[in-house]
Amino acid sequence: MKILVLSSLAYSLTNFRGALLREMIANGHTVLAVAPDHNDAVAQELKSSGIGFRVVPMQRTGTNPIHDVASLYRYARLIMYEKPDLILAYTQKPIIYGGLAARLVGGRRFFALMSGLGYVYSPHNDKRQLLRKAVSFLYREAVRRTRAIFVFNADDRQDMLDFGIVNASHRVVQVPGSGVDLAHFPHVPLPRTVIRFLFVGRLMRDKGVYEFLEAARRISRHHPTCEFMVLGHYERANPTGIDEAECLKLAAEYPVRFVPGTTDVRPYLAGCSVFVLPSYYREGLPRTIIEAMSCGRPIVTTDTPGCREPVTEGENGFLVPPRDVDALAIAMQRFIDNPELIGAMGARSRAIAEATYDVRKVNRQLLDEMDLLVETWKPQVIDPGQPANDREASPGAAGACPAGLAKAETTVHPIAG
Repeated sequence: MKILVLSSLAYSLTNFRGALLREMIANGHTVLAVAPDHNDAVAQELKSSGIGFRVVPMQRTGTNPIHDVASLYRYARLIMYEKPDLILAYTQKPIIYGGLAARLVGGRRFFALMSGLGYVYSPHNDKRQLLRKAVSFLYREAVRRTRAIFVFNADDRQDMLDFGIVNASHRVVQVPGSGVDLAHFPHVPLPRTVIRFLFVGRLMRDKGVYEFLEAARRISRHHPTCEFMVLGHYERANPTGIDEAECLKLAAEYPVRFVPGTTDVRPYLAGCSVFVLPSYYREGLPRTIIEAMSCGRPIVTTDTPGCREPVTEGENGFLVPPRDVDALAIAMQRFIDNPELIGAMGARSRAIAEATYDVRKVNRQLLDEMDLLVETWKPQVIDPGQPANDREASPGAAGACPAGLAKAETTVHPIAG
């Protein structure tokens, strides 16, 4: 089977989806990965795994309709030329314009991986109602005939229903995020001489960067030996992004070390005591949290969709209200007052990662849902008299699972009308 995977960033193909793509290859499929940008390292890594790579230009952010129509046209042309049997798209624009292109071309099975609803659906962005309605309409048309929509948390399912993106007939499957490679992110010893708090994420205001900085300043007044670090790439295009100039000013004002991104986060996770992500962004399930858990670190994050999923309050970390610096500082202070919590909660984090977020289990669930496992695959039978644009939605096709029913080892959350 030929599979087309649509992304919004080349780096994500190897960093977030690499294991999934390799599993597709291992199950005998041909895989072509698509991104709007060229990355030599990504292209080489994909090639070494037997995965094809294509660049299809797309404006990742912005709302220029001319650019977006061009993206739709390029996707449709790619689908007609490559003739994939199945299309998997993730993140907003690839899902929207990949889904619309798949409908226009017809005869292709389409799956959407919703790794989070994103900035447009963040609670603090309620002023942009018109944009939200437009995006919801495009989402609805893009996933109208999708075989399944994968989500990372329970809130996304309900929100998609509330915003009219899906209805009760859609098959929505919750999976435990992207998973984590437990061997690549092993349980590592804690630092012995210092308590160090680490933030890892895109440098955006709604990721909670400023809340982390202010909490660090308050704590350092009484505990000057504690250390604080922010690790992330500059965000120039995002409306809430923080650029290099602003980071330099913040580094001078707050007792926090800024590290401008890395290709390997593991040394920083190994060097921290506690992982902190005070995000109020509309997350799916932050990969950084489960990577920190895999390394055996306790978590402080917000009681918001996506962030709350992997944390059991008082067991492997603490949940705080979004945009609440007081609560955040108090939660971080608890590890200073009771340092034994760091090791105990970190061990619990690792146990949860092993039980729930093992990337092998997650990828098997995804492949099973898409009928891509060798031992469960069944050939799709298409009625030649059926209109092409309706074939991908056929509930009677062999290998498809009727809406509302689950395959083995899969948790399906049907949406109540």
